[in-house]
Amino acid sequence: MATKVILPILGNSMEEGTITRWIKQEGDQISKGEPLLEVMTDKANMEVEAPESGILRKILAKQDETCPVMATIAIIGSADESIDDLITEAQGGEAAAPAAEESAPVAAPVAAAAETPAADGSRVLISPRAKKLAGENGISVEMLAGKGTGPSGRIIEKDVEGFIEAGGKGVSATPLAAKIAADKGVDLGSITGSGPRGKVTRDDVLGVTAAPSVATPAAAPAPGEVKVVPFVGMRKMIADNVSKSAYTAPHVTLVLEVDMTDAMKLRGQIVGQCEQKYGVRVTFTDMIVKAASTALSEYPLVNASLQGNEVKMFSDVNVGIAVGLDEGLVVPVLRNADRKFVPQIAIESKALVEKARKGSLTIDEMSGGTFTITNLGIFGIDSFDPIITPGQSSILGVCRIAEKPVVVDHQVVVRSMMNLCLSFDHRLLDGVPAAKFLNRIKELLESPYQLLI
Repeated sequence: MATKVILPILGNSMEEGTITRWIKQEGDQISKGEPLLEVMTDKANMEVEAPESGILRKILAKQDETCPVMATIAIIGSADESIDDLITEAQGGEAAAPAAEESAPVAAPVAAAAETPAADGSRVLISPRAKKLAGENGISVEMLAGKGTGPSGRIIEKDVEGFIEAGGKGVSATPLAAKIAADKGVDLGSITGSGPRGKVTRDDVLGVTAAPSVATPAAAPAPGEVKVVPFVGMRKMIADNVSKSAYTAPHVTLVLEVDMTDAMKLRGQIVGQCEQKYGVRVTFTDMIVKAASTALSEYPLVNASLQGNEVKMFSDVNVGIAVGLDEGLVVPVLRNADRKFVPQIAIESKALVEKARKGSLTIDEMSGGTFTITNLGIFGIDSFDPIITPGQSSILGVCRIAEKPVVVDHQVVVRSMMNLCLSFDHRLLDGVPAAKFLNRIKELLESPYQLLI
C-alpha cells in the first residue's frame, strides 16, 4: 500500500523546513529507516529516514523548497499501484480532508489547534499561540482565513506575525520580508509570493528591489567570469536567523577589559593534572564558560527571553558555544553549565565541538540554549559586536589575550589582557544590569580560584 512521506517535526520550535537534498531519487528502491533526504530546520541540517520500504514513486517537494511541518513531501509505494489519489490529496486536498481520514493522529506532536468559527459559519484552524497573538493585536480570525501555512492550512504564529508586519492588509508575508518591504517602500500587495501558499518571502522582496527600472540603462557586463553559488542550506539558515535577530532586537554592545594574568597562571597549574586525571585539556574558553554561567545564575534577566508580551526567565543555565565550520556556524548547547566543575565543562564542550565538526549533532544538542559565547580570540580579534541568538537576551564575544602595559599600584607593568564584548537586547536589559553582569564575569576571571569552589 502506498505511503505518504511527511515532513516530520525535528525540533520543538520547528514550523517549517527546507529540502536541501534528496538522497534517493524517484524510482529508487528504499528500505524502512534508510536516509531519504536532508532537511534544513531553524537549527541544523538533518537527515529524514524512509517511513516504509518500497519504491520512491513521487517527489512532491523539490530541492530548496520550504514546506510546513506535516506536509506530504513524497510518496512511497510498489511499482504497479496507482498513487494518483494520494498526489491529488497532497497537492490540493489535504487542507480540506477531515482529520478522521488519516490512518494516524498526525497532529499529536504539535500544539493542538483550536477551531474558531468565521463570520460565514466555516471553521478556521488556528494554533493557540497564533490565536493569542491575533487577539492581542485586534486581528479577527476571519481576516486570517486561508492564510495559514501550518499543517492542513492551520494558521500558525508566523502567519499572524507576517500579517501584522504587512500592516494588516491581508498580504501574507514573512516578518523579515515585510520589514525589508517597509524599508524599501515596496508595496507587498504587488509582489507574487513564492513561499508556502503564496507567502511573500525575503527573496521575493529583494527580487523586486533589485530589479532595474525601465528608465535605467543596463550596466555594461563586468569582464571575466562570475561564479554563481546558490544561497541555500546552512548559510541561508544563518542569514535568516541573524537578520531576524538584527531586525527584531535592538542591540547594544558593551566592551570590558579583563586582566587574565592570574587566570593564565591557574590554568598552567591545573592543565596537566586535569589532562592526567580526566583526559582533557582545560582551555580558557572552559574557564570563561564557568565564569559566565556562574554570573548568569546571579543575573536572571540575562538568562531570559522576551517572547511576545512575556519575559521568560529560565532556571536552567544552558550555554551555547559557537563553533565555526567551513560551511557556516553551529551552536551546540552545554546544559546546566553553572552546576558543573571546570573539568566537566571541558569534557562535555570538547565532545560537543567534535560532534559539530563531524556534522553529527542532534537537534536536542543544539536546542534549549539560554545564552551564547562566541570566541574569536584565536584569530587575533580585539573587539567585535556579536549578534544575539534569536530567543535569547544576550551573547558574549571573547577576544584575544595579549600582553599590554597596565598601571597597577601606580606602576606600569605588563599584564595579559583580554576584551569581553557583551551584546544585549535593550528591550529586555538596560545598560546598568548588563554592565553589572559583565563586571561579575571580570571579577571571577581576575580572581579565578573562585571558579574552582
